Amino acid sequence: MGSDRFLDVSAARLRYRDEGSGPIIVLIHGWTLDLDMWEPQVDALSSSFRLIRFDRRGCGFSSGMPSLADDAADIQVLCRHLGVQRATFVGMSQGARILQHLAGVVPESISCLVFDGPPDMRPGGDLTAHDVPLSQYAAALRSEGIEAVRRSWATHPLSRLRTQDQTAHALLSRMLARYAGADLTAPVCAQTLTRPRLQDIHHPTLVINGEFDLRSRRLAGEALGKSLPHAAHRIIPGAGHLPNLDQPQTYNEILRHFLQRTHGAA
Repeated sequence: MGSDRFLDVSAARLRYRDEGSGPIIVLIHGWTLDLDMWEPQVDALSSSFRLIRFDRRGCGFSSGMPSLADDAADIQVLCRHLGVQRATFVGMSQGARILQHLAGVVPESISCLVFDGPPDMRPGGDLTAHDVPLSQYAAALRSEGIEAVRRSWATHPLSRLRTQDQTAHALLSRMLARYAGADLTAPVCAQTLTRPRLQDIHHPTLVINGEFDLRSRRLAGEALGKSLPHAAHRIIPGAGHLPNLDQPQTYNEILRHFLQRTHGAA
């Protein structure tokens, strides 16, 4: 694997990695996770693709207060720093909201999009509104501390792995142990993100869900796939909300095939 690098941005210092060569993929992790979640993808794809991943503010080893709007700005700064003019962007779960914003503000920088386990992104959509009980976790943080939050979240269906691979379980445990809960003291604000109409996003798009993801997430993924003009929706058998860890070989094959089909990537 590559080595950690750091980039100073406005009010934060970001950890990132830049590995491989070829068409560029920018990987954006979900809530309570960090760039390490993408290790199975980098292992399998870095011989054909250049993969860029980073810890969002307040996650992993990046400093700063969590903010989806700042995350979106940080991605643009990081891409300029690395000389990236155009890339495929993969957003997992909460990170999928950032993709919608980027499609509205820098569409020319996007070759294609991958929404992995996204929330309900339709205007007024509430399919996934109650998936994560943030108020309960915030109360637990105040009364019992971060370890109680980590223990509770580790048992939530969105955090549980289906695989028996102990390497994947150890990787997830390491990431959850780094989650500091800063967003529970100052909740992440999605409202400040630009949200273009889904029907106006014309990039080739892949929407992914695990077979055993929450029903609300599977329905949200299906709805997103139908709302976007050029989208395909794929279900990964035997996987939960973290299909890239549950079924990495299938996940990588689907991602590679999508890139080959849409852009002729190697």
